Amino acid sequence: MPGADDETVPLTVRDGDDRIELAVEPGRTLRDALLDAGLSPYAAATRRLNCDGRGLCATCGVRIREGPPPEHWHDRLADRFGYPRLSCQVTVDGPMSVELVDKLVWGSREQPDGEE
Repeated sequence: MPGADDETVPLTVRDGDDRIELAVEPGRTLRDALLDAGLSPYAAATRRLNCDGRGLCATCGVRIREGPPPEHWHDRLADRFGYPRLSCQVTVDGPMSVELVDKLVWGSREQPDGEE
């Protein structure tokens, strides 16, 4: 389809050792883009029990390696303290790189270099 690449932005997803390249329509939430591609930001226990992207349950966290700064209040706190950011509160407007988090329910905090 001519011009199709002009209407999408690249999204790189790391899922364990796998690296998946997606083309996403700008303006989509990261959560919806992941789910549409068959990738889940949820743990097994929360795939069915979640708030459907309203930013209330905090179970759709992913690590954003390259992408927009946090805007949602919960997303800002998560980023500040090293927790995964809510994929339902991130809009894909430009190239992004994210990592799916291995978790039971919520993702764990990343320790700054040198901390244990």
